[in-house]
Amino acid sequence: MLTGKQKRFLRSKAHHLNPIFQVGKGGVNQNMSKQVAEALEARELLKVSILQNCEDDKQEVADALAKTTGAEVVQIIGHTIVLYKESKEHKELILPS
Repeated sequence: MLTGKQKRFLRSKAHHLNPIFQVGKGGVNQNMSKQVAEALEARELLKVSILQNCEDDKQEVADALAKTTGAEVVQIIGHTIVLYKESKEHKELILPS
């Protein structure tokens, strides 16, 4: 579980990132979860954009992605979700304690 201080730190790091995944009409499926998990291992922090035609609620999409990838939801702002998962091999971010 991330603390408020850690979330602030991650939000500042994620500010300049562009979304690399889009959730559309199909919602979150197994293939998308696998790709997001691989991207999280490589990057640790990423943004996911929710398109207008997505039928699921943005909170449901965030929870589904977090649950299937083992990541933490840092922030949901507008139609963008910020996810964080500590990388095992490519650790770059050192969270404040």
